[in-house]
Amino acid sequence: MTIKKNFIYLFCLLSLSHTVYSQTNHSAKEAAVKIANRILDSTTYDFRNTATGETYTSVAQLPLSMDVKVNSKYNNWHYTNGVTNIALLELTDCLSEKKYEDYVFKNMNFVFNEGNLDFFKQQYEQAFKEGGWNGIRKLSWHMIFRGKRLDDNGPMGASLIELQMRKPNRAFMEYINETADHLNYAEPRLADGTIARIWPHENTIWADDAFMAIAFLCRMGQLTGDNRYFDDAATQVLNYSKYLWCPEKNIYYHCYHTDNMEHGVAHWSRANGWVFMAQADLLNVMSENHPMRQAVLDNFRRQASGVARYQGKNGLWHQLLDKSDSYEEITGTAMFVFGIARGVKKGWLHPDFIYVAEQGLKGMMTKITDTGDVTAICVGTGIMPSISYYYNRPRQENDPMGEGPVLRALIEMIDAPKYTEIKADDQYDKIQLKR
Repeated sequence: MTIKKNFIYLFCLLSLSHTVYSQTNHSAKEAAVKIANRILDSTTYDFRNTATGETYTSVAQLPLSMDVKVNSKYNNWHYTNGVTNIALLELTDCLSEKKYEDYVFKNMNFVFNEGNLDFFKQQYEQAFKEGGWNGIRKLSWHMIFRGKRLDDNGPMGASLIELQMRKPNRAFMEYINETADHLNYAEPRLADGTIARIWPHENTIWADDAFMAIAFLCRMGQLTGDNRYFDDAATQVLNYSKYLWCPEKNIYYHCYHTDNMEHGVAHWSRANGWVFMAQADLLNVMSENHPMRQAVLDNFRRQASGVARYQGKNGLWHQLLDKSDSYEEITGTAMFVFGIARGVKKGWLHPDFIYVAEQGLKGMMTKITDTGDVTAICVGTGIMPSISYYYNRPRQENDPMGEGPVLRALIEMIDAPKYTEIKADDQYDKIQLKR
């Protein structure tokens, strides 16, 4: 009996400690600052030889070694860091706190302007010669040189544009122009201009790519003033909706295979979030008189109305939007909160929608700790023909995959209006009784 009581006590204690660990009472501003400061404090600017354990502050004069990698995950050239960089620049504007902008600038200089890039280009060329595309996959910064897909250059290029508009830099602009050329002339597309991938089927449309492309296109339009970028971005929104929208459920499929004309099996939360966040970014910089703006706005409103109906009882959205037995996940939730909050603040959505964002924020806070740790982040997820694949995707903590979207949502909620209910008693005088 004593052993049983001790076990029950230990179980309760562990459950309590987990509850305390996995939620915060911080405001949106406090949580955003905690997360951002943790990222800044944990980022290093050095390199490590994985075979010898040696570390270096520069590789500019280092003999070529295939074992040398960038130490910090926040220095990786990866789309997730692009979203996080965008978020940190937005936090700079929101709080008038320059250190976040300085951080993004330091990261980009570390890549482009401190003499380190040539070393990794040599690595890339050697690995490609020996092993082709598979040979380069585990190298630091290989995505800079590969440039074959939107994951390589879309969101990172978008964050460079944001930085370029603040701190013009020749090396940044060269990469931006290279990315623009890739999107304009090399990115695989369908005959109607829709951006597609050549896997897992030939010409598969991924909902994820709505953001990967539009994040860059709309900012390139803002940077250059060239309306062709806004035209292309709007075309992607409307074409992705044509191929991926599910009218029966009012949400998006993760993918569409053009070869067998079938949708994928899942209404994956983050895939829907990518589309929603992309539209919010586009509407934010698209001119009011652009001929395609109203169609994009109508599409954005339709998606907002659809996703609101799948919010769970705790304010979070599930990993699979239409499957309440799938786990509650923070990245999709954050993207919906971000888009809805921005939509209400900009007048794109009815003010009542802010209640959805408020409940989403409450749910997010149960996945953020007092020290700014972000939990319940679904790992990177490709397309598979089984729903169990999505159910069983692992969760991780403190990864840019989730930190960027979470920061963007928190920032939008800092100055969001509060939901106010129209009281019935206040309306009765408007009813004209028949005499």
